Amino acid sequence: MKLIFLGININNILSWTTHVEKVLPKLSSACFAMKSIKPFVSMKILKVIYFAYFHSIMSHGIIFWGNSAASVKAFMIQKRIIRIMTGSRNRDSCRPLFKRLGILPLPSMYIFALLQFVSQNRDLFVTNSEIHNINTRQHHDLHLPLPNLMKYQTGVFYRGIKLFNGLPDFLKKESFNQKKFLLLVKNFLCINSFYSLDEFYNFS
Repeated sequence: MKLIFLGININNILSWTTHVEKVLPKLSSACFAMKSIKPFVSMKILKVIYFAYFHSIMSHGIIFWGNSAASVKAFMIQKRIIRIMTGSRNRDSCRPLFKRLGILPLPSMYIFALLQFVSQNRDLFVTNSEIHNINTRQHHDLHLPLPNLMKYQTGVFYRGIKLFNGLPDFLKKESFNQKKFLLLVKNFLCINSFYSLDEFYNFS
């Protein structure tokens, strides 16, 4: 059984394979359109088309499916369109291309979406300093509840806290200034172009 809610395909085992499989043909169509138009327009126009067409499709609901096993296929298509935009070869590394274009790779998009959720719902979270008065290294971290279900550990709320706590301290301190925080976080993610959550967690 599957359910479509706000354009997101959900099945009865909360696997995101169904949704991603529905998205892949749309992303492939965007690649074809980009390849067709590339010889006739500037990079500036290509980036406008990328964000208006490809990015809008891929980012929809990414906060839920962006770290699923199926997301790897969407990431591969994103690399393909980046190579098309830059005229790069299939074997060329995309990481420097993402950085040059100022475009977040899918895993970094997922990280940003979760941190945006935390920032926009800051009143739902408490810091460790609000729980106890001990001034430790984790003073500015968000309090992480003890999980009792695996699905909760991979959910938006729990994963959002873990990602926030994995940020450098100078970013955490700006979290109450939403506009500045999100601007700094996006810049941080663009500079580092993380390809996985492990890369992000191991950064510091």
